[in-house]
Amino acid sequence: MVQATTLPRNEAGIETAIGILKQRFGDRLQTSAAIREQHGHTTTWIDNQSPDAVVFPHSTDEVAEIVRTCAAHKVPVIPFGTGTSLEGHVNAPAGGVSVDLMQMNKVLAVHAGDLDCVVQPGVTREDLNTHLRDQGLFFPIDPGANASLGGMAATRASGTNAVRYGTMKDNVLSLEAVMPDGQIIRTGQRAKKSSAGYDLTRLLIGAEGTLGIITELTLRLQGIPEAITSARCSFPTVDAACQAVMMTIQYGIPVARIELLDDMSVRAANAYSGLSLPETPLLLLEFHGSESGAAEQAETFGQIAGEFGGTDFAATSTTEERNKLWQARHDMYWACLQLRPGARGISTDVCVPISCLADCVTRTQNKAVELGLLAPMVGHVGDGNFHSLLLIDMDDADEVAKAETFVGWLNDLAISMEGTCTGEHGIGQGKRPYLERELGAATRYMSAIKAALDPDNIMNPGKILP
Repeated sequence: MVQATTLPRNEAGIETAIGILKQRFGDRLQTSAAIREQHGHTTTWIDNQSPDAVVFPHSTDEVAEIVRTCAAHKVPVIPFGTGTSLEGHVNAPAGGVSVDLMQMNKVLAVHAGDLDCVVQPGVTREDLNTHLRDQGLFFPIDPGANASLGGMAATRASGTNAVRYGTMKDNVLSLEAVMPDGQIIRTGQRAKKSSAGYDLTRLLIGAEGTLGIITELTLRLQGIPEAITSARCSFPTVDAACQAVMMTIQYGIPVARIELLDDMSVRAANAYSGLSLPETPLLLLEFHGSESGAAEQAETFGQIAGEFGGTDFAATSTTEERNKLWQARHDMYWACLQLRPGARGISTDVCVPISCLADCVTRTQNKAVELGLLAPMVGHVGDGNFHSLLLIDMDDADEVAKAETFVGWLNDLAISMEGTCTGEHGIGQGKRPYLERELGAATRYMSAIKAALDPDNIMNPGKILP
């Protein structure tokens, strides 16, 4: 594992705060080693840093009570959703109290006529879409994992539909949050736009719990399309596939999803999901609209793909066939682990301007080969975002060092191309060293905001900023 930075502990304050919270919450505050370890990070190669206690609130008022107690004794507070984040976001480097929000899981209101809804942070994206289905609505942000909506907002998540529907910052109208002093605030109303004051909604989205705890979200919804057509097409090289993506976007085709799998990922998908795709780079696409519109978009893409050597093009509007393809895409993490049984999968992501995508992806593949690393690649390439999954023997120190070299090199490459070190995973602990390289002096103003709102640094300390 990669050693995580530790921070000074306030032993007396932690003991006092936990005692007070135990009296208040009873069995909803847990201190067993297993529960605490579960609420340290488990889906990354960063060391697990467990909190001292985990508490399960049921309401915003209870979250506020927890934060006020911890603030009074200068005890860290770490928000926790489903635990699917990838950069050490839920670790507790100074100990403290993990606030597990998954029992705050109610859909509070659906305003179908206004295309919005109000939810608690523990509602997952799949649960919300199940709730909305009979009203002809859906929430489009799909990061792959069945993440909680509060966690998705905190990390500014996106995913496969972002090329058409945007990311979490584009789909959250307003928030309710508990701030570091325990004050409950609301950042806006349900209006689709506002010019009223500072945009606190987007300040909290992507703040990774370092400025406050999100306790309620008002979300923008979409109507379920009349027709959905999926398509797939194989290419001779990753470069050819990326060139086809660029042409598709520049041509103005309103593609809803456009995903790239390299040859290793396709091989893994075939074995794990029972597919029989050509084991060359593959694009998976989805088009939303009327029956004729979606079919026409797929046909136009097929013509573009042919110009770049695309073969085995196939389109379908059959729900079963579409679901099989997209389930295979969502299962890629588990599928790729089978390429090297016993290895740890370390996922990293970057995002670059789409004109740089082909060069960035090709150089990334070459670097993995140069270092002798097995690194299948997938990407939400419609917006220039891709992921490398390093399959690492964590007991091999030399291999771990090579993986660290690769991740650092890739972050620097993306930044040099006027991209970002993370398109959707967030900064957390893992990518903190690269934030200042990317944003320069802007990080000082981030630090000033953090210090003004959270002078005692109790809100998810050790994340994003030094």
